[in-house]
Amino acid sequence: MERCKWCLCNDAMIKYHDEEWGIPLYDDRKQFEFLMMEVMQCGLNWNMMIQKREIFCKCFDGFDYEKVAAYGEGDIRRILEAEGMIRSRRKIEAVIHNAGCFLKIQQEYGSFSEYLWRFAGGKTIFYNRHERGEQPARNGLSDKVSGDLRRRGFKYLGSVTVYSHLQACGIINDHVKECFRYKYIAEHYPFVYKRRNKE
Repeated sequence: MERCKWCLCNDAMIKYHDEEWGIPLYDDRKQFEFLMMEVMQCGLNWNMMIQKREIFCKCFDGFDYEKVAAYGEGDIRRILEAEGMIRSRRKIEAVIHNAGCFLKIQQEYGSFSEYLWRFAGGKTIFYNRHERGEQPARNGLSDKVSGDLRRRGFKYLGSVTVYSHLQACGIINDHVKECFRYKYIAEHYPFVYKRRNKE
């Protein structure tokens, strides 16, 4: 079974690739989880985020964004003191702040997923060069989404970070064409094929 090479470093990364990465996502709690992990990942690597996922889950109430939005100083200290946690006050504060922004988008659009998918017209985007492994760190779509998120007050979500999220939640399909997940997504979800990398 062919897979994208980036996931082959350990079993946890293979499981994440096979079961989650790039599969179109419409669940808001999972959207928040992925966004939170992107914030925590800034300057680090994704493998570390996958290894610490259970720690994040415990620290942030199972990624319940309503609870996280109400966190105060005591919660920040609790999280900073948790064994194995990334000890960055600024990132933890950003996650809490972003939870409040996340709720505001829900109130406006009904769900965060509805808001995010509208940037892609509700369809997964296949870029022709990406399927050969020529994937950028950012593109026109991630610039647009990041700009709107920052306008709405989100922190630690620049275009490069947002591009990673768009890959993870299936808005941009960046499985290589040989990967078994590439074919699965094309056969089970609506998609649009684009030749250009810029929106």
